[in-house]
Amino acid sequence: MEFKAFKMDGLGNDFVIIDKRKKTLNLSKADIIKITDRNFIGCDQLIYINPSDKFDAELEFFNPDGGKSDACGNGTRCVAYFLSKEEKKNDISLKTEAGLLKSKILNDYVVTTNIGAAKFGWKEIPLSKELDNKNLKIKILDNNKKELTGGYALSVGNPHLIFFVENCENFNLKKIGPELENHIYFPKKCNVTLAQVLNKKLIKVKVWERGAGLTKACGTAACATVVAAVKMNFVDKTTDVEFKDGKISINIDEENTINMKGKVSEIKEISIKI
Repeated sequence: MEFKAFKMDGLGNDFVIIDKRKKTLNLSKADIIKITDRNFIGCDQLIYINPSDKFDAELEFFNPDGGKSDACGNGTRCVAYFLSKEEKKNDISLKTEAGLLKSKILNDYVVTTNIGAAKFGWKEIPLSKELDNKNLKIKILDNNKKELTGGYALSVGNPHLIFFVENCENFNLKKIGPELENHIYFPKKCNVTLAQVLNKKLIKVKVWERGAGLTKACGTAACATVVAAVKMNFVDKTTDVEFKDGKISINIDEENTINMKGKVSEIKEISIKI
């Protein structure tokens, strides 16, 4: 089987995008795992663009383990840019499992997406039982075996666990990430973020993504981190989040909905044979 697809990324957070609006394509879980493998094509998520009667399209997101993800901020921004070029318009509405996401193309390669409001209820995140979501009292160790207790949990379309630390580089996220992703408190697993507040307008982060592992950037993690940091009075409601390859700007508006702005890459057409 051979078919056309597209590759895009937002700050290195990369995607294989398959347009299913006009041509049906049924990939198995094994196919998705193969395509996302870095030894084959490789990406952080595979995205289906599906037809929609009401909106510009409906999106499905798949992680490299073959499992589904309800939301993907950078992936949504990339698809919004992709469709804006095709539709020749700057406002794009996309339906996802996490809800309706509205995007606006501001200029070449800069896209802002409103991803709605964060959720804090233990059943909404979800957590396995009723806990203080602002401090789950989970213990992690830094590279010097120094213990840190904390963990802020919330949902931004998918579950996030955030630790505010003095220095992101002092932790081995490759080791901590999978342990926390599969923590007993998170029945649907979680994304794990180490967040270092540099000032009122800037947070540096490292992210372990549920079902994907270490990632260069994660849009919903950036959103979740700023929401948590605002709640704790660490930062302002408009704050940049710094990843390895650049920054995403997050703004929490008067209605407490989250707007994520950043660059996306050019669109690269590829051919996949499996």
